[in-house]
Amino acid sequence: MQFIYNILFEACFILSAPYYFLRMRRRGGWRKGFGERLGRYSTKFKQAISNRDVIWLHAVSVGEVNICVQLIKVLQPRLPNLKLVVSTTTTTGMSELHKKLPAEVGKIYYPMDRRGFVRRALATIRPKAVVLVEAEIWPNFLWGLQARKIPHFLVNTRISGKSFRGYCRFRFLFRRFFAGFTGVGAQSEHDAKRLVELGCNNEVVNVFGSCKFDGTGISRERLLDVSNLTQNLGVPKGAPLLVGGSTHSGEEVILARLARRLREKHPDLFLVLVPRHAERGREVGDALAKLGVRFVYRSEIGSNTPPREQGSLDCLLVNTTGELKYFYEEATVVFIGKSLTAQGGQNPIEPAGLAKPIVFGPHMGNFEEITSKFLANDAAIQVADEAGLESAIDNLLSHEAKRIALGQSARKVVQSNEGAVERTVEMILSGIITGEMVQKY
Repeated sequence: MQFIYNILFEACFILSAPYYFLRMRRRGGWRKGFGERLGRYSTKFKQAISNRDVIWLHAVSVGEVNICVQLIKVLQPRLPNLKLVVSTTTTTGMSELHKKLPAEVGKIYYPMDRRGFVRRALATIRPKAVVLVEAEIWPNFLWGLQARKIPHFLVNTRISGKSFRGYCRFRFLFRRFFAGFTGVGAQSEHDAKRLVELGCNNEVVNVFGSCKFDGTGISRERLLDVSNLTQNLGVPKGAPLLVGGSTHSGEEVILARLARRLREKHPDLFLVLVPRHAERGREVGDALAKLGVRFVYRSEIGSNTPPREQGSLDCLLVNTTGELKYFYEEATVVFIGKSLTAQGGQNPIEPAGLAKPIVFGPHMGNFEEITSKFLANDAAIQVADEAGLESAIDNLLSHEAKRIALGQSARKVVQSNEGAVERTVEMILSGIITGEMVQKY
């Protein structure tokens, strides 16, 4: 099985390499740390882990990075002498790691799942345990962990219907991987049932809820004053702010169109668009320009940028990373992206924890369990299309009491579902860091 997989992987790797290299180049910053993707590490990193017991956590991108940050905040004080290493796949994930984690935590790129790269990475890092955030299943990496008898965990796990069908189709390959996990933390009973069907040992599967509910309380250094920024852009103080968070293709145009219509009733309404992928900034800007939207790129605003005349702009297009929460904090109404023109949805918990009124479209499949909690508690509004979105936003802008009630309900949902991080850390400690390691540390 390993031989066949590696033959197929090698072929796919060669064929797809030009596309992925081009994508990395467009995102920028790809050269830094590129060797880590091949299992090659700097002398400085090797010295930092030399003669140390390492726990390796892996987070694919920004969302998973935030969970790793939460886990480390709880785990590190309990095992202060262990070396923690966190890997990620994307440059945006790496940027967030450097912003949110202290220097003593190692930060690397995850190796591509080519057998030689994985072997080199595991031989260098020699982890005592590995924690994978959400369902990140790479055969060579898991074969390597199993061969070395390294305890490994799957945490904050959600198995979508599409993923479940895919794993079932190749059950002959994936069943062994799921069976090998030392501990699994599922987001819901439904996810737990699917994990057992895929091969996980029922005795190691636990239902902890989503760790993302715990993320809203993390304090961070304030790097942006949104209120001051918008006033410098000519937005009147106290003007309503409509924030489109983590938007996908087509949604920016929809929000721009409806914002224009809503200004007939709410003349000071200002639109803030934060695309999920910052590299789409130019594409979105071109689309806004065609609509005649008066906008400015966030990247064009600096400390020396002169103030704009009041009412001279309709929209701020945020083509930078790591600033979405600051805009959520000042939002009057929040739209959750990837839910109207794309499928899957984005995480609504961050604005909910800030008690903001939330609206999203019909496609929230990636956060099905979380979405159902909000809807069941009248803590969010779900719409079917552009007309429904416009009506919902208009209603919220017109009625402050409704905005406040919706936001407070959303915050209560977040608060009532906190605690998954603590339970996950307890599972890690009791499942693998026992016996000699606990006594040692």
